[in-house]
Amino acid sequence: MSAENIIKVEKATVYLSGREILHGIDWQVKRGERCFILGANGAGKTTLVRMLMGYAWPLFGATVEVLGKRFGTVNLQELRKRIAWVSPLMHQWLGDRDWTGREMVLSGPDATIGLYREATQEEEARAATLMHKLRAGHLMERTVATMSSGEQVKVLIARALMTNPELMILDEPSVYLDIAGREFLLSTIAELATTHPELTIIFITQRIEDILPEFNRGMILRQGEIQAYGTRDEVLTEQNLKAAFDLDIRLIRARNGRLWSVIE
Repeated sequence: MSAENIIKVEKATVYLSGREILHGIDWQVKRGERCFILGANGAGKTTLVRMLMGYAWPLFGATVEVLGKRFGTVNLQELRKRIAWVSPLMHQWLGDRDWTGREMVLSGPDATIGLYREATQEEEARAATLMHKLRAGHLMERTVATMSSGEQVKVLIARALMTNPELMILDEPSVYLDIAGREFLLSTIAELATTHPELTIIFITQRIEDILPEFNRGMILRQGEIQAYGTRDEVLTEQNLKAAFDLDIRLIRARNGRLWSVIE
């Protein structure tokens, strides 16, 4: 495995609507790492993702490099085709079109939200295979607007896997799922991590119990700043979590390596 940086961010401060959301972010992720980003609502997690995708820009003087490409010198539309981004908020970008699950999945290779060309037979076959594997075959002809949040996430994961991405960003994918849906999603992510060792995966969450043992590095964001960064054991401590969430948190480790929080 190469030790090259897939993500390199230096001195990144981001303002949105006149308000500072991220402050002085310095962060690197190497190829093949599984990295989590944990933080409460409003910590800046989604803004960080938007910056990595080129939808939010830091102040002058910052450096943002993704997949070896420095922002400001790269075609972002082409770069996004190498990144699999899964977010339950993506359905808000659908516009007035009633895209079906099939069309959304087929849009993956073009990095668009919805299909704007005729798909090839090979793409059609791959889309069908992925949707059935994710137990979402029944959603192929359903419009995304009529799906539950959990169903939409399944479609978006299938869309993400239509290409052979180098980087996968999972932006709070389980936030709207019930317990059964969440556990199915997490098992799918664990399988991806096992079967695709070359794939760099970033997992964003506000739930400690969602951080699988496969994610062995990570950071905690608090009020737009990195509070802790390092290995899983270095970051996920009761002291760090208490500071991040302003709660007296006790951690319980399950047999499978996952951590569960108890409020005392």
